[in-house]
Amino acid sequence: MKKRAFFLSLLLLLLSACSLFTDKEELPHDLPSILDSDTLRVLTLNTSTSYFIYRDQPMGYHYDMIRAFCNYHGLVPEIILAPGIASMVQMLQEGAGDVIAYHVPVTREYRDSVTYCGLQQINHQVLVQRAMRGDTLLRDVTDLIGKRVTVTTGSRYHQRMIHLNEELGGGILIETAGSDSIVTEDLIRMVSRGEIAYTVADDDLARFNKTYFRNLHTDLQISFDQRSSWVVRNDTPILADSLNSWFESKSAEPVFMRIMKRYFEETKGFYEEDRFSYSEILGPGVISPFDNYFRKEGARQGIDWRLLAALAYQESTFRTEESSWAGAVGLMGLMPATAASLGITSDQLYDPEHNIRVGTQYLKNLIALFSSVGDRSEEIKLALAAYNGGIGHISDARALAEKYEADKNVWEGNVERFVQLKSLEQYYTDPVCRNGYFRGDETINYVREVIARWEQYRQSVKE
Repeated sequence: MKKRAFFLSLLLLLLSACSLFTDKEELPHDLPSILDSDTLRVLTLNTSTSYFIYRDQPMGYHYDMIRAFCNYHGLVPEIILAPGIASMVQMLQEGAGDVIAYHVPVTREYRDSVTYCGLQQINHQVLVQRAMRGDTLLRDVTDLIGKRVTVTTGSRYHQRMIHLNEELGGGILIETAGSDSIVTEDLIRMVSRGEIAYTVADDDLARFNKTYFRNLHTDLQISFDQRSSWVVRNDTPILADSLNSWFESKSAEPVFMRIMKRYFEETKGFYEEDRFSYSEILGPGVISPFDNYFRKEGARQGIDWRLLAALAYQESTFRTEESSWAGAVGLMGLMPATAASLGITSDQLYDPEHNIRVGTQYLKNLIALFSSVGDRSEEIKLALAAYNGGIGHISDARALAEKYEADKNVWEGNVERFVQLKSLEQYYTDPVCRNGYFRGDETINYVREVIARWEQYRQSVKE
């Protein structure tokens, strides 16, 4: 009898254990199990406002926000890129990710299938126009009658302009950019340069681009407000509540405001009015107060010191305390992670001698990386491009050049062209690419301007 009771008890214990195991397996992957795993799987898109790689570092407004949330909870964000919003929502529902860190529109279609939470936004479309002396700003949508507005073919901006034209009874001249190598950010740049008069963009994209092009006006709203939000699955209410409470508590704190300022307020790049010449102050034949350091490190590393000076001017206009929106620090615009890999601390980055020494070492390493090119001039151009945009994107552009039968060892018209094309989905999602979306304009201008200034210094200053 005792033996029977023993086996009965053992059977009940095993059944109970199996039940607990089954229940555990069936539990949703909500915040408690996410915390146990130490990893939050983040679904997002590869765009200029959500997630991208720059100077070999992950960046983006939505990325920085979710990373701050992860830091608060001691989690590591695992970024999972999706091709579009619909596929991203499907991946979430299938369990491929835990949260979508992207502005998913609040619609009837999604309302019942996901939980909106976390970062909430109100978006609308705006007219992008140039605001320079002599330009007449449009202040009302009715002012668009008789004006030419350029948009990308088949885009939601194109659709909005068609509907707005109907609402106004006609008269807007809608021009479409028929080339599949043109994106909205290209059109924004063309407005800034005066090549086209007007285009249309989402408010956040327009504000982000305004930090690159200070001569833009983006205040004229041309569509109704559209609410958007991050989302999680309906079976993860604890994660949803945690995201909501974090944003509610942090929205007025420095961490939140710093990220907002980084992407939507801080100027990205220098403008002519920011630039000046030390030769006017210190006399002819002098490039900067740091010429001795440039000469010393140039001689030590076998690089023309005037090239180092041209690079430093482009990075900081010789301001030792300069720190860019991306986090590049000091005279040579070094990323802290890059500097750390070369043996100096963040504090030392603000010391001119240390900064120039490490910046020169890094440039030498990049030139050596392209030593198989066999042409010193091309090696320097590729190295400068990698210095600015990151090794990964230049490697991608060279791989694309090789695939499409261009010369991967020549910058102008070859690798340069594919750096530009990496802003297009068909290229940055190509199997030969490893680093995704890239806004190539800055890097192309960077190489061009550093090389031009180097030549100027060579003409005016003795070696």
